[in-house]
Amino acid sequence: MFSSLRHRIPGIRKATSGPDAPALVVTEASESEPESTNSVDLDPRSIERKQFRRRSKLHRHALEAKRRLYASRRVLFPLGVLLGTILTYSVLPPLPPHLSLMLEELDMSYFPDMANFTSVTTEWRQLSDSILTPAKAWLRTRSFTVGDTMRAAGLEAKHPVVLIPGIVSTGLESWSTSPEYRSYFRKRLWGTTTMIRAVLTEKEKWVAALSLDPISGLDPSPDIKVRAAQGIDAASTFVPGYWIWSKVIENLACINYDTNNLLLASYDWRLSYYNLEVRDGFFSRLKMSIESLRKRQGKVVLVGHSMGATVLKWVEAPGYGGGGPQWVEDNIEAVISLAGTHLAKAMTAFLSGEMKDTVEINPAGSYVLERFFSRKERATLFRGWAGSASLWIKGGTAIWGNHTGAPDDLRHNNHTHGQLFSFRAPSAQAGEDVDLTVDAAGKHVPSLETNPGTGNLTALEASAYVLEHVPDTWQKMLASNYSYGIERDPTKLKANDNDHTKWTNPLEISLPNAPSMKIFCVYGHGKETERSYWYARGVYRNGATSPDAPGAQCLNSTLCQSPGGFNNASIPRTPFDLPLARDSWIDTAVSNEETVPKVRNGVKIGEGDGTVSLISLGAMCVEGWKRKTWNPSGIKVVTVELPHRPEGLDPRGGATTGDHIDILGSTGLNEIVLKVAAGRGHEIEDTFVSDIRHYAKKMQWD
Repeated sequence: MFSSLRHRIPGIRKATSGPDAPALVVTEASESEPESTNSVDLDPRSIERKQFRRRSKLHRHALEAKRRLYASRRVLFPLGVLLGTILTYSVLPPLPPHLSLMLEELDMSYFPDMANFTSVTTEWRQLSDSILTPAKAWLRTRSFTVGDTMRAAGLEAKHPVVLIPGIVSTGLESWSTSPEYRSYFRKRLWGTTTMIRAVLTEKEKWVAALSLDPISGLDPSPDIKVRAAQGIDAASTFVPGYWIWSKVIENLACINYDTNNLLLASYDWRLSYYNLEVRDGFFSRLKMSIESLRKRQGKVVLVGHSMGATVLKWVEAPGYGGGGPQWVEDNIEAVISLAGTHLAKAMTAFLSGEMKDTVEINPAGSYVLERFFSRKERATLFRGWAGSASLWIKGGTAIWGNHTGAPDDLRHNNHTHGQLFSFRAPSAQAGEDVDLTVDAAGKHVPSLETNPGTGNLTALEASAYVLEHVPDTWQKMLASNYSYGIERDPTKLKANDNDHTKWTNPLEISLPNAPSMKIFCVYGHGKETERSYWYARGVYRNGATSPDAPGAQCLNSTLCQSPGGFNNASIPRTPFDLPLARDSWIDTAVSNEETVPKVRNGVKIGEGDGTVSLISLGAMCVEGWKRKTWNPSGIKVVTVELPHRPEGLDPRGGATTGDHIDILGSTGLNEIVLKVAAGRGHEIEDTFVSDIRHYAKKMQWD
């Protein structure tokens, strides 16, 4: 066999020395050794070529053997264990308190003697019972838990429930019939994995489909139509695995709610409130649905999240829902505002397409995001959705503070939140030398000295500044659909009942005439939230003149002197005659954890639920609606703040989260929703964990 093998594999011969049996030895092939018994080639060049081929073949065999070793389980398994161990200690969240306590109480002397296998199995079983089993229970879903508990306590469905999602919560599906969009017909372009695929593979087509006509605010063409998905599933989840309303729905089902007494009122959140009625008849349909539920089963409980908590005036108003002044009293038992964005949510997204989440990602992620979906593209898309403008900051300096202070400034503050946009001195602007100071820890940080020439902007001034940097079509959309002032005169508040631009601003309308209705404000507190910003400015675009140059004057005195809204006499120039000006962006070079408030990547951190500021969440609930000016019929308002105490092993925060979205799965919020729906709302009392009542008292309500 060896002899035959020796003739087939070049470079192998028998060992001819030593006492041992013949062995295979790999050698250099000699010039005199024939390749086979059938052919002999004595040409030196031919022999040299054959020797080169033999050496190359042996080298390839050696490399393949090494590759097989590296790909073998003997290498990959230990490597996987090592990487898993590193990730466990560096990435995974900390153990929850009760598991940490178990580990502390574990007597390590009970660990087994490894020589005794029986002892090993016994101890492993004990360890599993005491630690691993609770860990598995911790990770197990808590679906239906609150509902089961409430049902055991005797709660049953009493009032029909209507859920109203917030902005971006409702899925949007394509009804476009143009050839280029037919592959997406009846598929969701917002929500589900279809959206992700469309964004990654056909971004321009996706953006065009979700954009609206900049003049009318409606469909961009008859062949491109996107509509809100309908039914309970329209906002139950966003993408597979990421729930929104599903936890609330599951718990309501436990106390006998189903599609006969539970409705999810989905809507196209891209549209302005006015166009929601013009195009979709949303408020008329909502009114009829509520009336149908009330006739069958009694007054309805409205549960609105975020932007969805501001629909009542539209439903009762003539020409829209058309319910009339008594409609709310006759049909609505209670309104539950879940993390309601009563006074503001977004500002920077309109100006520069940014927010806290986008500026806090690492440089590599920021680079990829900017290359794939730039700030300018994000701002253009967000401004294209007129519904988002309902989240503009409301109340101006009376609510949000001025250059000298803000209601929610903390003691010993270094800078005030009243300056919503702050600019560093020109020498410290992005792209130039950054002034450095030394903080208390001895670290060099960017100077927080502001720029008097630029002017640090209050909420009112920042609103005008944003309008200077957006297209005039968007300015006109804003003025024709929304208003953001504060009205204290009861006579004018009554007149505002006939002005639809006022109805999304609780400071410019009074609550409905519904003395028997109750309002429950429920929101989270304790998660760092963006409150104000440091901004940088670049060059002027498109050769535009400088609208913010010293001495700039208003070109239209009538518009400048008109009362209310943005056209206030205190603004030196009306937004409607300003050209596009400088590029602006959040000044991420400014970070200082030692200041009060702390600054991180250009964002001044305040209080809230991680998305919405505490002032927006609670000021109307604890003060504004306690006053007869905005609550003439004396509707009872109860405020419940839920502290943000996320559970370590749950990526969504678990039962005690206060996050803006994740709170929909929290125990506290679900208990409140079920109690009100079951007619036990009288058991809910004011609960506070923040200083919102103190902050609200400092605002200029009178």
